[in-house]
Amino acid sequence: MRFPWRSRALPAEAGVTLTSGERVLVHARTPGGGYVVATDLALYLPGEEPLPWHRIDRAQWDEVGLHVVAVDGAEWRAALPDPGRVPEAVRERVTSSILVNRHVRLGDHGGVRMVARRVPGQDTARWDLVFDPGLDADDPGLRAAAEQVLEQLRRTLGV
Repeated sequence: MRFPWRSRALPAEAGVTLTSGERVLVHARTPGGGYVVATDLALYLPGEEPLPWHRIDRAQWDEVGLHVVAVDGAEWRAALPDPGRVPEAVRERVTSSILVNRHVRLGDHGGVRMVARRVPGQDTARWDLVFDPGLDADDPGLRAAAEQVLEQLRRTLGV
């Protein structure tokens, strides 16, 4: 597949070590001299470990730059005054990793978002449960109810 936003070669000073066969899609320089790099497998942020696309819950853009939230709730920000085609590539990669995204109510106080994502090199999808704010994800009863709904959803969709 060709990516329309493919950019020039990644400069050596970006300090990004790619895995075998990994391809750079786009990159943009931060004001501090670092680079945000989108590859076919992961998002690289300055000073951080690569973040595989299936581990990103959402990525948002504002007047400052990029705000990334991982499935586990970790967050990162990267200033990008000239983002080039990075926003487009990040959106496409995160979106393409999602197979299923359903919100299910678990009573009167909220629910859970059930998300199945593609994981490169694996035949089965990875499911993540994201509980609404105010719900205790460690509550055994709540967790059991969510797991029961998840099992029904998996059977229905075949994922």
